[in-house]
Amino acid sequence: MLLIHCPYCKEDRPELEFSNAGEAHIVRPKDMSDMSDAEFEKMFFIRENPKGVSLERWRHTHGCGRFFNVLRHTVSDKFLKVYEAGEPRPSDEEIAELLK
Repeated sequence: MLLIHCPYCKEDRPELEFSNAGEAHIVRPKDMSDMSDAEFEKMFFIRENPKGVSLERWRHTHGCGRFFNVLRHTVSDKFLKVYEAGEPRPSDEEIAELLK
């Protein structure tokens, strides 16, 4: 079973307690009424699905209930970094270092 570290509870918990909430660090426009339908569709529905490193948002659904961010490798399913929501996105240099 995969164990996931919750940055709020400060412990590793079974994957069954968590749910993936999609891509992390999505910047939403302040005024969506100015967007075309195609722009809105792309912003709202189209997400990255890389083979390799992915920045994701997760929720400790059956624990503290809080959202947090994860840097995860989608092929190995390895969690490279777990950090609280609101923290900045890891730099490309930090990601490269974690992949070593």
